[in-house]
Amino acid sequence: MASDTTYLIVGASLAGAKAAQTLREEGFEGRIVLVGEENERPYERPPLSKGYLLGKAEREEIYVHRPQWYAEHDVDLRLGVTVTSVDPAAHEVTFADGSRLGYAKLLLTTGSSPRRLPVPGVDLDGVLYLRRLEDSNRIKEAFGAASRIVVIGAGWIGLETAAAARAAGVEVTVLEMAELPLLRVLGREASQIFADLHTDHGVDLRCGVQVAEITGTDGHASGVLLADSSRIEADAVIVGVGITPNSRLAAAAGLDVDNGIRVDAHLRSSDQDIYAAGDVANAFHPLLGKHIRVEHWANALHQPQVAAKAMLGQDVTYDRVPYFFTDQYDLGMEYTGYVEPGAYDQVVFRGGTSTREFIAFWLAHSRVLAGMNVNVWDVTDLIRALVTSGRAVDAKKLADPGVPLTDLLDHTDGTG
Repeated sequence: MASDTTYLIVGASLAGAKAAQTLREEGFEGRIVLVGEENERPYERPPLSKGYLLGKAEREEIYVHRPQWYAEHDVDLRLGVTVTSVDPAAHEVTFADGSRLGYAKLLLTTGSSPRRLPVPGVDLDGVLYLRRLEDSNRIKEAFGAASRIVVIGAGWIGLETAAAARAAGVEVTVLEMAELPLLRVLGREASQIFADLHTDHGVDLRCGVQVAEITGTDGHASGVLLADSSRIEADAVIVGVGITPNSRLAAAAGLDVDNGIRVDAHLRSSDQDIYAAGDVANAFHPLLGKHIRVEHWANALHQPQVAAKAMLGQDVTYDRVPYFFTDQYDLGMEYTGYVEPGAYDQVVFRGGTSTREFIAFWLAHSRVLAGMNVNVWDVTDLIRALVTSGRAVDAKKLADPGVPLTDLLDHTDGTG
C-alpha cells in the first residue's frame, strides 16, 4: 500500500495503542502500522510497580486491548521489531533488518528507559531495574528468593517497589541522595509524610547518602557500599534513579530535541508530518505557557488521542492538567497539577496529615498550582478546576474541611 495512506506509530506502548484506537474511532480508513521492540502487545506500566508486582492483578489485566483487537481493527501490529532510523525527507523509516517502510504521518511513542547508576557493580546479576513487564517478573522472583533487598532511589518507582517488597515479607533498605524521598516532586512539607509512611512499615530509609559501589559475590549482587565506607548486605538491588526519554531516533533524524522530542500544543514536532506523545514528548502546555515533559500514565493515556486527531487534520490541543497516582501500603494518593521545584510559596493542608487522610495544595500568589489528595476520594475534578481557574483563593478556607471545595470555586477573591 502506498505510503500516502500509511500512518506509522513507532512504540507499541499504551500511548501507541491508544493512538491507533483513536485513529480508527475518528474514521481513518488508511493503513495503520504499530511497531514495538518488545514481544509483548501494548500494556499499561503502572501495574508493574503496583497491582501486578503485588500479585493483586493478573497478567492479562495489564494489556491495553485483547489479542484479537488489532486484527479486528485492521491495525498491523509488529512486535519484536526495531526502527533504526527515520528519514523525514523521504517519509520512511528503516528497520533493523534493513527493510524500509514509507509513511504519510509518523507518531513517535518511544517512551523512556531507566537511568543507569554510574557506579561499579551495576552489571552484576541481581541488580534490577523496573520498566518492562519482564523486569517486574524478575523483581517478583527476587522477592520470593530474597530475605533482604536494597532499593536505590526514593522516587515513585523506588518507594512503590519498596512497599511491594515489604508486603512480600522482605527486609528493605532504601537509599536516597536527597534529604527526603520525593523532595524535588513534593517539596519538604509533603515529602516527610512518605518518609514516615515507609519507616512506619519497617523500611530502613537512609537519606542524604551516596552510593559508591554495588558489591558482588561470584558475579551476583551481595550488597551496596556507600561513600562513607559503610556497607549494606543485600540479596538483590533494585535501582530506581529516574528515566531518560528515548529520543535518539528523533535526534538522529534532525528533529528538535530538548529533554525529549520538542512538540507544540498539537503534539507536532519540528517536522510537520511527525508527532510525539507520552514520556518522550516535551510538549508546549497552553495553560502553563511552557514546554513540559510528563512521565506519568495519564499523559500516555490521553496525549496520543490528541496526537491522532491532529494527524488527521483536526484543530486540537493538549491542555489537560498533569495527573498521577500511587498506592503504597494503606496509602492511596492522586496528584493533580504541575509545580516546579521552588515555584510555590505556600503549602496548605486540608485535613490531618498524622492520620494520612488529607488534601495538600501548592500555591503561588494565592493561586492553586496543584493538589494531592491522600486517602480522600472523588475530589480530583474539583482540584483540577481550582488549578485551571487561575484565580486566587483564601488559604484559610482552603485549609478548612468544613468549607466545601465547590464554595472555593464559586467564591475566589477575584484578584486573578
